[in-house]
Amino acid sequence: MTSRMKSLKYLDMSNNLLRHDGADVQCQWAESLTELDLSSNQLADVVFECLPVNVKKLSLQNNQISNVPRGVAELKSLEELNLASNRLADLPGCSGFTSLQFLNVEMNSILTPSADFFQSCPRVRELQAGHNPFKCSCELQAFIRLERRAGGKLFGWPTAYVCEYPEGLRGTELKDFHLSLLACNTTLLLVTALLLTLLLVAVVAFLCIYLDVPWYVRMTWQWTQTKRRARHKPPGDQGPVLQFHAFISYSERDSLWVKNELIPNLEKGEGCVQLCQHERNFVPGKSIVENIINCIEKSYKSIFVLSPNFVQSEWCHYELYFAHHKLFSENSNSLILILLEPIPPYLIPARYHKLKALMAKRTYVEWPKERSKRALFWANLRAAININLP
Repeated sequence: MTSRMKSLKYLDMSNNLLRHDGADVQCQWAESLTELDLSSNQLADVVFECLPVNVKKLSLQNNQISNVPRGVAELKSLEELNLASNRLADLPGCSGFTSLQFLNVEMNSILTPSADFFQSCPRVRELQAGHNPFKCSCELQAFIRLERRAGGKLFGWPTAYVCEYPEGLRGTELKDFHLSLLACNTTLLLVTALLLTLLLVAVVAFLCIYLDVPWYVRMTWQWTQTKRRARHKPPGDQGPVLQFHAFISYSERDSLWVKNELIPNLEKGEGCVQLCQHERNFVPGKSIVENIINCIEKSYKSIFVLSPNFVQSEWCHYELYFAHHKLFSENSNSLILILLEPIPPYLIPARYHKLKALMAKRTYVEWPKERSKRALFWANLRAAININLP
């Protein structure tokens, strides 16, 4: 209709029911046409296959355009393009519109607009992209930074640019939406997580070695295994009952004091005390750990002879551990600590924290060097373990 209108410059065909199906029909417009308004029709993407080649101002607002096809005929003179209120999912490129200066894509379906728009459209002076259902996520961060670099080219910023998704950020302006670099960089996140995991493993390994956790795990396993075997004894077996007043734990290097001083003074004379000593009361055939646990359970008290030799003995530590375990499991006061010789704090290994805690409370009695004080020492020790055995 316009092909013979040699002087036609402005044409308004808005608010009609125009369609274009892209059939093989030769498309001829008046070459003089510079402004064309096709808004509020029923035009789709194929409309770009049939447009005036010299048009400068084109309005396709309120149609059914979802995409600007690639490879369309170049509109080298197009300066203003209005694609508002369509179905666009992203910003169109400028490959076919090399002179484009103004673009309106408001009220479309753009969730995360491309951040390289101004690089592909270097002549654009104003972009109207507000009132779209923006999805505030990592992908949108680049577009938000684009506004800072664009220097005011985004029309309606910041009030027209508001988050629609996710639900928790709905109504938040894009200028107020921020995510950390770590949250948006998958590689950096993985590297950070890996480093933190390695650091955590290293810390846990150090603590395990420093606090001797494997030793405690092994001892707890031995304790539970012995308890489990005790529960599965024959019905006629009544289990451990009190047979001794006290179990003695000492280092072999202190055995002379135990045999020459402790045992004779407690087992003889008035108020005879029955002691459990590993050399004479351990049952052959059973494991050492099982013998230790059984003797501690059959004894009313556990006497520990403390000295620098004691803290260097692995088996003494086992005995202290199981006796301390019984102390807490039965809520009793069954430990008696005899300080035979002063123990410098630096000699006590880190895993002896139970011994350190007990000694810090001064729950031990010291072996007096003066003979005049020893009678009181033995009297106090007998009183501490006084009980009538069955």
